[in-house]
Amino acid sequence: MNKLLLIVGGSTLVYACLAWTMGVWPGIELSKIPAGPGVEPLTVLQSEGREVYVANGCTYCHTQQVRPLDADKVFGRPSAPGDFKYQTPELLGSERTGPDLTNIGARQPSSVWQYIHLYNPRAVVPESIMPSFNWMFDVVAQSPAGVTPVPLPKSYAPARGVVVPTHQAEALIAYLASLKQPVLPASEASSGASPTSAAASGSAAASANAAAAGGYDAAKGAALYTANCSACHQASGEGLPGAFPSLKGDGAVNKDDADKHIDVVLNGLHDARVSGVVYSSVMPPFAATLSDAEIADLIDYERSSWGNHGKPITAAQVAAERAKAK
Repeated sequence: MNKLLLIVGGSTLVYACLAWTMGVWPGIELSKIPAGPGVEPLTVLQSEGREVYVANGCTYCHTQQVRPLDADKVFGRPSAPGDFKYQTPELLGSERTGPDLTNIGARQPSSVWQYIHLYNPRAVVPESIMPSFNWMFDVVAQSPAGVTPVPLPKSYAPARGVVVPTHQAEALIAYLASLKQPVLPASEASSGASPTSAAASGSAAASANAAAAGGYDAAKGAALYTANCSACHQASGEGLPGAFPSLKGDGAVNKDDADKHIDVVLNGLHDARVSGVVYSSVMPPFAATLSDAEIADLIDYERSSWGNHGKPITAAQVAAERAKAK
């Protein structure tokens, strides 16, 4: 009997020590970390959306943790402890079947795109393997007052009626829109920089010099367009009617004076009027995520693709336009 008590008691003590060391104590310490600059609690609707996100298994395919690696730069800056102050439990995830969503509210701020993507991902990303969540929407004969129907491409729209989001869809999209990384103070940002990011900066500087000298990296321009623009404007540059404007044959893209084109890529755009059609979708700014050389390559790709004939630009022109906003 004494031996049994010793075994049970010893096992319990070992378990309790491990639980304290690996769970309780780290939790207490982490709870003392203050919120990062600009990090705020979720609203009621966003909190509902977080529950919808968890309930539908979004964490199985999407992470919310950006590592200090070059491969993760497309998702945002490296995650910091203060980013997760109001995210309990944290939805870090462990698989990236789909992209990281840490900064999706800034990378893809268009609720129009998000609703189309949620209804049927193939409507905006043809190669997507994400399941359709069309059951989060209703098909009605006429959109209720104050509710904007989802502008689906014809091939994905119902034969009759219009598609409107349910409360679940609205909450989920509100949560995704809240996932934005605040800008870190310069001291914190520099301390988190990795050797690989320093090397990348040197590479970007070299690329900027080449672009300023008149060189256009077509392969890089195509890759940048695919990563940042094709989800909305499509690989064909033709956009989605009623949702995202076409870049093919667009006046601003083909105009010799590229200032407007550069300004839109740098600073974003919303409620754009193209050929008499107003597009309510929001285009995000790329000034903070792409260098002058990268923006020049991206714009030159758009100005020379799909039959476009816009005059090429240089990184120096992008830098000049960027300086106007300061």
